[in-house]
Amino acid sequence: MIIKKFQGKTKEEALENAKKELGDGLVEMNVKTIKAKGFFGMFKGNKIEVTVAKEEESEKYTAQGGQTGEIQKDGVAVSLSQPGVQKPKPEEKKDAKKEDDVAHVGQAVADILSTFPKTGEVPKAKAESAHTGKEKREDGKTNELEEKLDNLQNLIEKQLSQKDTKTQSDEVKTEEGGKKEENRERVNFLRLLYNKMIDNEINEKYANEIIDEIDKNCKADVTMDFMLSEIYQRMILKLGKPYVMEENEQSPRVIFFVGPTGVGKTTTIAKIASSFRVEHKKKVALLTADTYRIAAAEQLRTYANILEVPFRVVYTAGEIAGAIEDFRDYDYILVDTTGHSPNNEAQCESMNDLIRSVETTATKEVFLVLSASTKYRDLMKIADTYKEIADYKLIFTKLDETSTLGNIYNLKLYTGAALSYVTCGQNVPDDIEYFNPQATVKQLLGGRR
Repeated sequence: MIIKKFQGKTKEEALENAKKELGDGLVEMNVKTIKAKGFFGMFKGNKIEVTVAKEEESEKYTAQGGQTGEIQKDGVAVSLSQPGVQKPKPEEKKDAKKEDDVAHVGQAVADILSTFPKTGEVPKAKAESAHTGKEKREDGKTNELEEKLDNLQNLIEKQLSQKDTKTQSDEVKTEEGGKKEENRERVNFLRLLYNKMIDNEINEKYANEIIDEIDKNCKADVTMDFMLSEIYQRMILKLGKPYVMEENEQSPRVIFFVGPTGVGKTTTIAKIASSFRVEHKKKVALLTADTYRIAAAEQLRTYANILEVPFRVVYTAGEIAGAIEDFRDYDYILVDTTGHSPNNEAQCESMNDLIRSVETTATKEVFLVLSASTKYRDLMKIADTYKEIADYKLIFTKLDETSTLGNIYNLKLYTGAALSYVTCGQNVPDDIEYFNPQATVKQLLGGRR
């Protein structure tokens, strides 16, 4: 993985410099203003510094090729669930001391994760030496997070090196024994993070994938804090930055909201419409093609009246084309659609006709709205069904109704679709925000919400 900083007079210039050197596929990690220093700095303008990350080709992981998810060093192995491989079972406690060590490490990881930022630059630990726990920033200062991670390593070493006093006095620690002890620390640490991801309902395939990446790309002598930081950064890179709707010269932009019944499409539309109308002062029109539920149309009509924006019910592809022509001078036309089962082929075909009817007359976007509390198997089926209709971005609702966010990570990797908004309540327009990858990964690794 490559993480570098680039400067320019503007953010766009800095990103352009980054693309010239690293190419496409960059993930923007942080943007900050650099003030000119010294007396002559008073006469110079500020610069913009952008931190970007890019995953190298050699580090990319594919699920194919018979990966076993097994961590094996110097004769000590732990299998992390893959077909034909037995994963560690919490109930099997052959070594009570080891389980106690893992519990202490788990608490330390949770404490350290509480210091990870929700937004901004993702910390990058650089292993300058295998025997030092302090990684230095480029400016020579020790990062506060890195000091916290040093404390994690010290705690790990302390907990795992404690032995019975009587036994320790009789033992002579050989070089081979030292290697096994170090390897046991590594295995316990990776197993702890793996179990935490499984507890948060990350699919076993993707949990194995990230653990396997770390095990293969981190040398045997790197510190635990370095591995934790690597996992944190890699998961953020996999989730990517949220998709933000930007202004388009071509108007209007027609935005369809699709998805199964009961996921909160109508309320989500009202929240987004309110943001466009009140915060960004855009001209917005609301349409509904959901003619199956009278309450849905009336609910959206009520929101339209409050926002003082036009509202119309459309029944056919021809009617939506007419509405677009009538609202030609508007910035956004938000379209509520009928929620239906992915097994209903007739409704899927009708939805397809509705969306395709605007391809030649306006800029089109589709958002698939899903509930974070839906089972992953059902989410995959829904995603596959709507993929046949149109390319989409993802919106997850009802984050307040689930204690685990693993399905967001799962579906992002399964579909490759960009994540955009998330909602966490019924309040309009407050309970909506753009997806935050840092905060999500922090929770998936055991941090507090």
